[in-house]
Amino acid sequence: MTRRVVITGLGVVAPGGIGAKAYWDVLANGRTATRAISSFDASRYRSRIAAECDFRPEEAGLTPQEIRRMDRAAQFAAVAADEAVADSGLLFADLPPHRTGVSVGTAVGCTTSLEREYVVVSDGGRQTLTDHRYGVPHLYDYLVPSSVAAEVAWRVGAEGPVNTVSTGCTSGLDAVGHAAALIREGSADVVVGGATDAPISPITLACFDAIRATSPRNDDPAHASRPFDRSRNGFVLGEGAALFVFEELEHARRRGAHIYAEVAGFATRSNAYHMTGLRSDGAELAQAVTAALGQARVAPGDLDYVNAHGSGTKQNDLHETAAIKASLGEHARTTPVSSIKSMIGHSLGAIGSLEVAACLLAMRHGLVPPTANLHDPDPKCDLDHVPLTARETPVRSVLSTGSGFGGFQSAVVLTGNGTEKGGLAQ
Repeated sequence: MTRRVVITGLGVVAPGGIGAKAYWDVLANGRTATRAISSFDASRYRSRIAAECDFRPEEAGLTPQEIRRMDRAAQFAAVAADEAVADSGLLFADLPPHRTGVSVGTAVGCTTSLEREYVVVSDGGRQTLTDHRYGVPHLYDYLVPSSVAAEVAWRVGAEGPVNTVSTGCTSGLDAVGHAAALIREGSADVVVGGATDAPISPITLACFDAIRATSPRNDDPAHASRPFDRSRNGFVLGEGAALFVFEELEHARRRGAHIYAEVAGFATRSNAYHMTGLRSDGAELAQAVTAALGQARVAPGDLDYVNAHGSGTKQNDLHETAAIKASLGEHARTTPVSSIKSMIGHSLGAIGSLEVAACLLAMRHGLVPPTANLHDPDPKCDLDHVPLTARETPVRSVLSTGSGFGGFQSAVVLTGNGTEKGGLAQ
């Protein structure tokens, strides 16, 4: 008998709001959290805007030692994990530790701290031979992305499979898929999983400036992220984290847990084509969507909402439109499709999990979040993109899609009405 996987806890750190409630308030009201970068002087960069989190670690409950030890991305993950665990109602101390796992996704790991420490040990880049004596004791932790997953594992006492997933901008979806797989295959009964990234740093800005991927609309940051709009000119960098508690369905039923949704399907493909380029027909993403729907046993016509990758680059939005048409067929134009990157920017590895969180909350509230800033739709992106204002509608089956540098294409299908107590329908 196939083990079914459900989500029973949710925690979020996001631009515009810390915590799931504040996050949903941003999305449901179509508010944008993109602004001029405030964390450092970005005046010399082409793109000087981002969606920053108003995050104060001490107010979020982290101790001085944790704040000193952990990179910003790890801090996000710790706080989101705490909320997810509390939301689930599970007492992790009573769980068999070897049956508890962790799956954390990140694209750029501890970039913020690693760059900061390099500046120190190299004397602002003036010294070719760096002086290790100026490095902090936790410098090695900043080098290895697995340190973030380790922090979450220590927090919840997980002694089962603990893994880091780093597949660029699909990391957040792939970490969800991996968490579900650990339970489905019997390696764990409970997994804390999701993704985090804090990439708003000089090195990241420079990298995206070099390939002109980010929007230079510095004079109007609140309206710079424009997925599917005719005037879109790149994505807006973001940051944040979303973590979840995944359980085997019967495990959740036995304790009468609130269930947000079932992770019914997941698939990922690669285009084996180009590091940043996308095939115009969207074939690989379409294949991932079709495989995920097949695993979930959900027909295209049964989907109530598609949470799109919708990055706001010319190339991606056309690629994704083609993929949705290819995979959903005649239902592509009648299914609501929106991009929350229009409000919270693109947080690289974290965004897939933040989008899954948005899907879960959409299911709970019966409300599809809008695509903000969509005033002049690109006629080539001719789907129902829910412009400007959220839409009330029952949301029972959801597809979330992701596309990442390196050719990664992923899809997650969530099912259930989001209000079950004790279990889903048989």
